[in-house]
Order: sequence, then C-alpha cells, then structure tokens
Amino acid sequence: MRSARISATAILSMLGLLGSSALAADPLVYAPMDPVRMSEVIKTLASDPFEGRAPGTIGAIKTVNYLVAQFQAIGLQPAGENGGWTQEVPMVHTKIAPESVVQFRVGQSEPVIYRQLQEIYLTTNMPSSQIKITDAPLVFVGYGVDAPARDWDDFKGVDLKGKIAVILINDPDFRAKPDEAVFDRFGGRTMTYYGRWTYKFEEAARRGAIGALVVHDTEAASYPWSTVTAPGGENFALEKQGAPDSLLLQGWIEGKAAHELFARAGLDLDALSEAARRPDFRPVILPSASLTTSFDVATTHLQSRNVLAKLPGTTHPDETIMYGAHWDAFGKGKGPHGEAMIRRGAIDDASGVAAVFEIARAFKEGPAPERTIVFAAWTAEERGLLGSTYYVEHPLVSLEKTVANFTIDVLQMGGLSHNAFIVGAGQNSLQDDFSTIASSQGRVTQNEVLPERGAFYRADHLPFARAGVPVLPIMDLAGYPDLLKGGVPAGRKWLEGYMACYHQPCDAWNASWDLSGAAEDAAALYEVGRSLAFSRMWPSWKQGSEFKAIRDRTEAQRPAL
Repeated sequence: MRSARISATAILSMLGLLGSSALAADPLVYAPMDPVRMSEVIKTLASDPFEGRAPGTIGAIKTVNYLVAQFQAIGLQPAGENGGWTQEVPMVHTKIAPESVVQFRVGQSEPVIYRQLQEIYLTTNMPSSQIKITDAPLVFVGYGVDAPARDWDDFKGVDLKGKIAVILINDPDFRAKPDEAVFDRFGGRTMTYYGRWTYKFEEAARRGAIGALVVHDTEAASYPWSTVTAPGGENFALEKQGAPDSLLLQGWIEGKAAHELFARAGLDLDALSEAARRPDFRPVILPSASLTTSFDVATTHLQSRNVLAKLPGTTHPDETIMYGAHWDAFGKGKGPHGEAMIRRGAIDDASGVAAVFEIARAFKEGPAPERTIVFAAWTAEERGLLGSTYYVEHPLVSLEKTVANFTIDVLQMGGLSHNAFIVGAGQNSLQDDFSTIASSQGRVTQNEVLPERGAFYRADHLPFARAGVPVLPIMDLAGYPDLLKGGVPAGRKWLEGYMACYHQPCDAWNASWDLSGAAEDAAALYEVGRSLAFSRMWPSWKQGSEFKAIRDRTEAQRPAL
C-alpha cells in the first residue's frame, strides 16, 4: 500500500488533465512537506518559554518574534502594516474572579447560589472595574435564532431590555430524528452559524439584553463543561466591542444546574427545548425568577498582533491567495485544584502554523507565482476569531480580489491515512479541487463525520467566508482518519485521545507522533493554491451557500477571465 501512495504522489504533474476547473490551467509540481521540520516547529511553540501563547503575555511577544524570524528565514517579504510584519489588533482583556457567584431567586423562596467555574461560567466584554446586576428577569428564547431567510424567529418581538436571555446551544434542527423533515430549515444535524455561541451572544446584545446564558449540553456543544471553563473567567474582545450596547454578562450555565433552575420556576426545560424546535415557539419568561450578581473585573487594554508575510505575484500582484493558522492558545492558568498549568496548544494550532511555514517554503523554492501569496498567523482565534475578524474589518489587501483563503486548524498526528475530510461540504469549488488532489495522493475525501459540531463556523476562515471570499479549511477533528497503520480503529483512538486534551494542558508536543499525514494535508493545500497562483481562475460558491450572494455582489470588481 505504501508504494501505491508514492506512485500516486508522483503523478501530481498530470493533474491538469483531471477535470477540475481550477486545476486545469497549469501542470503542478509536487512539493514535499517535511514532517520532521513541522514537528520541531510544534515542539518550539508548545515549549515552556512560550507560556501557552496567550495574547497580551510575554509568551505572545516571544511567539510573534519567532513567527517573524521564521518568515524572514524562508525569504518572504513583510505584508503587515506600514511595510512591517504585523498588524496591530486592539483588544480588551477582562478577568472575573474565580470566587464570583450568581444568585438566582424564584418567588419568595431562598435564593440558590451558582458558583463560577462550577454551575455557572461568566465572562464580560465590558471594560469596567465592576459588573452589578440586580433582580434581572430571565427569559428563555429557545435557540435564540432570528433567520428571516429561513422563516424563523425565536424572539417574536419579546422585550429583552434589562433582562437575561437563556439560550440553547446549537440550532433548531439539532435534535431532529432521521425521518423527520417537517421543520428542516437548518441543515438537519449539520450545525449552521446560528448554532454557535458567538452568534447567540451577538443576537442577544442586538435585542437589548443585559446578559445571556447558554445552556451547556455536551452533545450539542461537542465539548464537555471542562472545555467551557478552561479560560478561567477571562475574555478577550476587539476594542470596539466594549461599547455600551455590549452584554454586561455573557456565559454558560451547566446543564444539570439549568434543569434545576427551571424546575424551581415550575418549568420543564426538556419540554421547552422540544417546543423550541418548532417555528411557532414563543419566548417564555421564567415566572418570578431573577438573577443577581456583583463581581469585580480586572480590565486591560492591549495590542495583540497578526503576523503577515507575502510572496508577491509577478503578473497579478493585486490578486491574493491566503494561507493562515492561528498562533494563540490558552496560556498559563490554574487547574481545578489550584495547580499551575500551561495550555500549550500543540495540535491546536501550532500544527497549523507549522504547515503554513512548509507551504510558504514550497512556494518560495518554486517558480515565482503570478498572483501574490499571503501567509498569516492570526491572534486570538481561541477568543472568538478576533485576529482574523479584525483583519477582515481592516484588510491590508482587497477582499474582493482575494482569490481564496486556506485555513489550517488542527492536523492529525497518527500518520498517513486513506481518507481526508471536507469541512462544510457543498460550499464551494475549492472543496472539489481538494478532492481531486487528495485522490491523486491515493486518498478518498469524505464529508465530516460529525457536522453537528459546526466545524465550518469555528475557525479563522469564517470571517473571510462572511466577506464572500471562497474558503477551504483543513480541520482533522472532522472525522476518524483511516490510518495506514491500524485503519479506522487507530484513527478513532487518535481523535478521541486528542479531544480529551482539547484546550487542556495535555495538548502538548509528543516525540512519538507521526506527522506524515499532517504533511500530506499541507501538500494537498499547497497544490490547490498553486493551481490558482498560476491561473486566471476564481473559485466560486455553490448554489445554496449562504455566502454566494456576497461574492456575487463584488464580482464586477474583479478582472474578466
């Protein structure tokens, strides 16, 4: 089998005959990615001196300096602000004390106390020294979705001013049974953007709520309560988000605690959750229930940085192909028993950064591209895609002429595999091009196994998609690798082991890893991008994609083919 894989790789130069529109323009040259070099990058970024790479820390400064040095060593040019290597990203960092509590009162009964990091998880975006909320009513708003295009409105005109919105995670189709299509407006089990906690907080703020609590459910969220509480009560936001119309309080309520609270108010949360799956659902005010809390907030205004490098195009330098990964992780903190820990983010996402370096090196060592190639390392992805969002709001190249964005976020460390996964299948032509390349490598592409996790809406490609730029994310948590050594059982073991370490200290570099599969993913992304770098093709969104109309509006600003 291994010899067959080598043979498949050797015929990459024939890909122009395989029928993909974006791949037909120019013969491709296979560029090997070095797994050993990738492993060394991960080992360095996940080491003690980098302190888990949290924005605003000494570890972050070391990280940015390291990234710039690596891009310089490869021989790239700076692509940041004012001719430099970075783009400043102004942020507000807030931290709530771990001893903070929330007091829920129902009627005249004694209040129940929920404790930070245990039954409740609180954060705030407000740059204030103290947050105080007294007797705020609670309103259950189902999934908290307002989607006119899907003929769906969970709010039905309810007044949320001065109130706390209680919201279910995921979206209304999540609990759909296999044979149930009556209310199939959100893609069945496939999570849409409306299922993400970021959207729910944004919508609650738009509706005038002073706070929002998302009900945690491990299956619907795709991660356990320990992942929710991993940041320890700290939060980052773009500086502009600390505006008066932001939520005073945003956070989560643990599932069992939420059921108990609703029961105290005489309500059945399970029954209400089932009702929330219907388009005729109406918000429910929890009878005589209120929230009171007061906690101090440590607020810091800081400048973090995106790191940007480029290889200028020779004939169409104003047209850009972008590769990116995020450099941040969760940094230093304390465990559940007060022990010191570092959440190193080795796989998430030092692995992606390592792949970006390898792809950059391959482009630099090959013929000069006709279109400009930009390589990005984003800050604060783990805090809500902040670095990439800021870039899209303040782009350094034209988004209308950004041909494609390739984002790498979590690569598998189990070795070569027979398969590769498409995240958000059916979105655009880049996915078809990737399938063609993977086939040439001897691999079969599959749709993500657990689309209810909403992987397509959880990484730094999303702000670009929302701006209309065609995107292709590689996220190896999308399914079980069918490994050459051990098949699907071995792939399942790898993924389950990684997910147990997701955002935890054990996401650390390991000498026993086999990065050959990660290198093969990087090689495939290089080939897709290279085909675009030497062609006049523009990838397209497919009919039915929510991002197609945005790109269509900017098509007139692009040169004719």
